[in-house]
This record gives sequence, C-alpha cells and structure tokens, in this order.
Amino acid sequence: MFPLPPHFREMLFDNACTGDSRVSRAAAVVLGKIRWGLMLILSVFIYGSHAPLLTLSKENGQIPFSASSVVVLIELTKLMLSLAFLMIRGCGQRKLSVSWHHAAPFALSALLYAANNNLVVHLQLFMDPSTFQVLSNLKIGSTALLFSMFLHQRLTARKWLALFLLIAAGAFYTYGGLQDPQHMPASDMQLHITPIGLVLIFLYCLISGLSAVYTEVVLKTQDLPLNLQNAFLYFFGVLLNIIIHLSSSSGAGFLEGFSFWVLLIIVSQALNGLIMSVVMKHSSNITRLFVISSSIMVNALLSVLLFGLHLTTFFFLSVLLISFAVYFYYGIK
Repeated sequence: MFPLPPHFREMLFDNACTGDSRVSRAAAVVLGKIRWGLMLILSVFIYGSHAPLLTLSKENGQIPFSASSVVVLIELTKLMLSLAFLMIRGCGQRKLSVSWHHAAPFALSALLYAANNNLVVHLQLFMDPSTFQVLSNLKIGSTALLFSMFLHQRLTARKWLALFLLIAAGAFYTYGGLQDPQHMPASDMQLHITPIGLVLIFLYCLISGLSAVYTEVVLKTQDLPLNLQNAFLYFFGVLLNIIIHLSSSSGAGFLEGFSFWVLLIIVSQALNGLIMSVVMKHSSNITRLFVISSSIMVNALLSVLLFGLHLTTFFFLSVLLISFAVYFYYGIK
C-alpha cells in the first residue's frame, strides 16, 4: 500500500553483499518491501487492537489498573528493547562520538509526548468522549501542516485532499461506525463541548502534531543509529512518566489490577513505538497517519468478533474514504 522509503532501501543495500550482483540487490529490494509491508501491517493491527484490549482488561466496567504505571512500563519496555537491539547490532557499527548534545533534543520530545498524554485526561472534563474522538482527528491536519513547514515538504492539493479524507473517515467512524444493539445508537448520545474544551482540543492537536514532527526532525538530522536515538528518547520518557506517576498516584500498588491483557497492551504498545520510530526515521509522519487511520478496520473487526457490535453505514463510508485517500496520496503519479 505504501512505497518503500528511499532511506530504507539504502539501508538494505548497505547491509547486503558488497558485490556487483544485480541478483543480490534485487533480492534486497524484494526483501525490503516484504519487511516494510509486514511492519506496517503489524502496526495497523496493534493500533486497531488497543481499544479492544483495554475493554477486555476492564473489571465490572472499570479499568482496574493505574494508567500512569502502564505508561511507565511501556516506556521502560521500549528503553530495554532499544538497548538490547543496540548491543546486538552495535558490534558491526562504526565508533561514534556521542555527547549529551545528541541526547538533549529528545528531552523535549519526551516532554511533549507526556504533556499530550496528560492533556487527554483533562479534556474529558470539558467534552464527552465521542466529541473528543471526533475532534481529535483534526491532529491529522495539524501534523501535516507542521510536517510541511518544518521538513520543507510541499504537499500538493491532491495530497491535502487525501489528508482531508482521512480526517473525515476518522470522524465518521468515531461518530457512528459501530453500534451496540443493546444500547442507544450513536446518534442518540448526548454530545457536548465547552469553550474551554475547544481551546484544549486545539492545543491537543497542536502539541500532538508538534511532538511527532519535532521527533521526526531530530531522528533524521542526527547521524546516529536509530536504536541509540530511541534509547535517548525512552530514557527521558521513563524519567518524566515516573515523576508524573509519583505525583498523581492514588496510593494503590504499582502493579495492582494487572492481568494478561494489560501485559499484552504493554508489550504491543512498546513494539509499536519502536515501529513508529522506524517509520519516522526512514519514511515520514504522513505514513504514520495513514497507518493510524487504516487501523479502524482492525478495530471494527475485533469489536464485532469480541463484543458483538454491529457495523453501520458510517464504517463502510470511512473505509471508502480511506481507500480514496491512499489512492490520491500514493496511487496517482
């Protein structure tokens, strides 16, 4: 669905045989396309399964664990995996001169991500969850705008149309893509938002786009191995989220309420974070946006299979819009 990024192709060539064999280079391209496709498919599945996993982890309709402790463990798992990959692959890499000047930019990335995660919680006080989910799709536009500005990538009118279709697809799916036959339909839910909520949702979309684009800029401008960059980012992520957890802890145990589903959430989200760093390093945040939008199909399928929800016309309209968006952005030459 998405083309193999040039940087990813170059990396594969560097790791392939150094001879002039066209066969080996062709095999590297094919292998690269397969690896890239499988990686994106896995990310789509992880994004789509996140909400169903959260539902499965609930007890009596409530989340029994501390959300802040889960975030800490996700960041810690990403840090451990990054260090492990760095040690495994570090033997064959050139010696690098690394200083705190390389690590410092990732502190801002971690701070922006932490601020956005906490802003999501406060947003629920000023609007209903459905309104938040619908309006949060505007972060696609803010991310694309900041991507165009900071990475000097000119997006054509056709590509802007594709991104608008992604926003519309997300809004339609959130509003009424699924319906529980035992409860009121989505159209009957009480939607509300306050003026403060409008300001906060604008701030949320801005910080969301800024955190993603800023991190992409840092990843691409530093001549460092991705695993080392990830280690910097997730070190600060662990540190900040531990501080947030300690300041907001209700006194419950750190692992209280944990289950198999919670552990699956931690592992899958950690893995997805590493995949997204590869996408931002070798492709772009635009690819990440398409991956996130495409995940609604996985979310819908799991919701139907696990919870007996019904697909509505809004779901099929969303799938159609995403298909058009992919075609307009990647398909037309």
